[in-house]
Amino acid sequence: MKYVIGVDLGTSAVKILLVNQNGEVCQEVSKSYPLIIEKSGYSEQDPEEWVDKTRAGLAELINQFDGDVNDIEGISFSGQMHGLVLLDKENQVVRNAILWNDTRTTKQCQEIYEAVGTERLLEVTKNPALEGFTLPKILWVKENEPENFERSSVFLLPKDYLRFRMTGALHMEYSDAAGTLLLNVAERSWSSEVLDKFNLSADFCPPLVESHALVGTVTAEYAQQTGLADTTKVFAGGADNACGAIGSGILSEGKTLCSIGTSGVVLSYEERNDLDFEGKVHYFNHGEENAYYTMGVTLAAGYSLSWFKDTFAKNEAFEQFLEAIDEVPAGSNGLLFTPYIVGERTPHADSTIRGSFIGADAAHERKHFVRAVLEGITFSLNESIEIFRNSGKNIDSIISIGGGAKNDTWLQMQADIFNAKIEKLTSEQGPGMGAAMLAAYGCGWYSSLKECAEEFIQPLKTYQPIPENVEVYQKLFKVYQQVYTQTKGMNEQLREFRK
Repeated sequence: MKYVIGVDLGTSAVKILLVNQNGEVCQEVSKSYPLIIEKSGYSEQDPEEWVDKTRAGLAELINQFDGDVNDIEGISFSGQMHGLVLLDKENQVVRNAILWNDTRTTKQCQEIYEAVGTERLLEVTKNPALEGFTLPKILWVKENEPENFERSSVFLLPKDYLRFRMTGALHMEYSDAAGTLLLNVAERSWSSEVLDKFNLSADFCPPLVESHALVGTVTAEYAQQTGLADTTKVFAGGADNACGAIGSGILSEGKTLCSIGTSGVVLSYEERNDLDFEGKVHYFNHGEENAYYTMGVTLAAGYSLSWFKDTFAKNEAFEQFLEAIDEVPAGSNGLLFTPYIVGERTPHADSTIRGSFIGADAAHERKHFVRAVLEGITFSLNESIEIFRNSGKNIDSIISIGGGAKNDTWLQMQADIFNAKIEKLTSEQGPGMGAAMLAAYGCGWYSSLKECAEEFIQPLKTYQPIPENVEVYQKLFKVYQQVYTQTKGMNEQLREFRK
């Protein structure tokens, strides 16, 4: 039996999967690492943490593996998007990585619009200038840490740095490059126009490759440290959302994914590179060659739930925390939550907005608040689905993965709020499975990713919308949509009081 490894480099942990030729997950290892939050709006990580924890995780996985390591043919990656890793001329890390959920760059976003033009930016990069993206972070370092910027020779994204440490080769692939604001998405090349506007050289950007491209083998030193064979092929991998899509079979027109992790994503496959969503949703290169995907993002999806649990029920297991939500009817007896606790991305690109509970009364118990949090997260994701539908897309079936697919009541809630059939898969691995599939395809096990998906991905359970719940949620969603505009001014006034 042959095997591949999928490495999913997340925001809070690296997850490593060993997958066989039947698409079965044979082993799984997870290693967590901390965020560095120096002040409000800042979010950083030490790239060495990714390297150390991945190395330790692979060593643990190989130690438990009872087969021949030469049968592990390939390894590939899924990675948290947008994070800025700066390397000097000796390829040493210049400073901590600035992550996707760091919001210090509002000023730099405005500078990008002024330099490139709002319309032109959308034409070239297909995306608006948002705090999370990579170019604003580069400009922030250039303006605020000029000595660090001067030392910087090339930039990478998180999983590309991890892969560099494994192979010694510098590359970036299209699905992650599409989230930098430096890629011409349709032409699939670094934009000399955008680079020139900010006096950035083409050499500052690493060479571009396909997600399934073979970029080397693990170095002898890395093989010795982990137990991998030094013949193990290393493939470029993809952005976490592109890999989540691959690992969920979102590989043809009309397929849509809802993924709820720390953030929440609604993602839809696109064959064309010339659609116009007016910048309301992200428009990125897929991990599949010459394909694209559109995506809406809720910044604090699962994070809203874990924040609420850690604040009010720190020592309870999630299952216990959620068990009473079945007793609460759709609509949580008029209690509404907006999950803007770290700002919002889609459809409101707003780093100042904050969350709300609206409609609390003396009859509400904890279980109502818990259900309202789940409903609010799902309403936020529904905003993206509405944008897709309003652009003419037919969305009647959605694959749900991540934390939102672990609870039956939440899956039914998604069916009711999205008014669509929800499918849960047998394998709940998403991005890690997508990374493993890129390695399997790269190794030549299959002639296409679609063929690989037919073998690897199977539905487990389907949830149909309940008409009376759909009716309740459609009314409540209209109220939900008003909360942003009604609280925007208040949140701007409250900003000065945040410490």
